[in-house]
Amino acid sequence: MYKLYTMLRSGNSYKVRLALALLNIPYEAVEIDILRGESRTPEYLAKNPSGQIPLLEVDGRYLAESNAILWFVAAGTSLSPESRIERAEALQWMFFEQHALEPNIGAAYFWLSLVRGGRELQTHALEDWMERGYAALQVMENHLKTHQYFAAGQLTVADIALYGYTHVADRCDYDLSTFPAIRAWLRRVEQTPGFVTMDWSPGAAEVVDAPSVAV
Repeated sequence: MYKLYTMLRSGNSYKVRLALALLNIPYEAVEIDILRGESRTPEYLAKNPSGQIPLLEVDGRYLAESNAILWFVAAGTSLSPESRIERAEALQWMFFEQHALEPNIGAAYFWLSLVRGGRELQTHALEDWMERGYAALQVMENHLKTHQYFAAGQLTVADIALYGYTHVADRCDYDLSTFPAIRAWLRRVEQTPGFVTMDWSPGAAEVVDAPSVAV
């Protein structure tokens, strides 16, 4: 069984938990509170020198970076596109998520929603986060005006990667009212069998019994 080092309120961790739930894959969750320094202990740094979450333990090996973990757990399932070009398209959007979305909306979510006094601490960065975050949302909106999903015409790891922080954008000052295609896409993701919310805590039995999109 996989062991996932995760944090309930982390969007990057949630992406992996959501994929595992959708695929009906059991795992052991180990909560790591980065706000209390639990990812900076010598024991944890021995597993992941970057001191970040999520981290997936597989047969005594450790896999970091949320999108790399998504790609690993989705291999051979319906969440991984079949054709070479569709896999590349999924990766394209996953790179976009880490380059354009997570550094802005993810950062705003962390400091405005999770860190006490974070707004005051990051006043100098807010304007840039808003400008760049909205620019990323517009790229997504333009794509979703003519596509139901981001790659392969179906739900894939690309959608899960992008969903992680897009769905909490309204918790950190972003107004999604002018992005109707994004809001419709969020609803489609949430209607997928096996979907779990960010605050859902897994139990192995619950995951096994859940509906699944696995093939």
